Amino acid sequence: MPTITAAAAGATGLVGSRVLKRLLDDPAVERVIAPTRRPLPLHPKLVNPILPGLSAPSWPEMPPLDEAYCCLGTTRAKAGSDAAYLAVDRDLTAAFARAAKAAGARRFGLVSSVGADSRSRFLYLRTKGQTEALVSGLGFESAVIARPSFLLGARAEFRPAEKFWIPFFLLFESALAGPWRKYRAVDAGAVAAAMIGAARGRVPGTLILESDGLGGDFVE
Repeated sequence: MPTITAAAAGATGLVGSRVLKRLLDDPAVERVIAPTRRPLPLHPKLVNPILPGLSAPSWPEMPPLDEAYCCLGTTRAKAGSDAAYLAVDRDLTAAFARAAKAAGARRFGLVSSVGADSRSRFLYLRTKGQTEALVSGLGFESAVIARPSFLLGARAEFRPAEKFWIPFFLLFESALAGPWRKYRAVDAGAVAAAMIGAARGRVPGTLILESDGLGGDFVE
């Protein structure tokens, strides 16, 4: 009998859409709460609140949860300013994590980035590192942080910079060996599978999955 109630934030994104599909296809999952700005396709397990004006620091109260996965993210260019970028990538993510914890979630998965570091001089990496620290400090029974490098897979939104750089990146990827392996590109579906699999593994505390560890032992 299905017993798990899960929540997913960022379910229309590259990794988030894969997380949502895995949860909906999982016979152990009874219900998935996935708030979005635009309606998702109907599914008997899916509860899809439409929240067009969602912003931090608040997140609507959620029903009792077993686990939650956050795949929220934007770019500085799309957000329009440093403050607007931080409001999504850090503050809204933290608000979702706090709401999930308040709803009883014991397991939490977060999509971050390779190189995340709260002390970095680069806004993107510094924000990811700050967000990781905020999530880790909430006291989930198991918090899994995935740090993918370049993500492979079809996006709903067009990102011209990625379309330009990824072919060049893949051309020289074989040279990324040893400690540089974590910078190799990774499939978005593998990230989703690894994050969910690791969270279900009941690892106590916070587990960080670097990009070269995604798609390995935890893939279902």
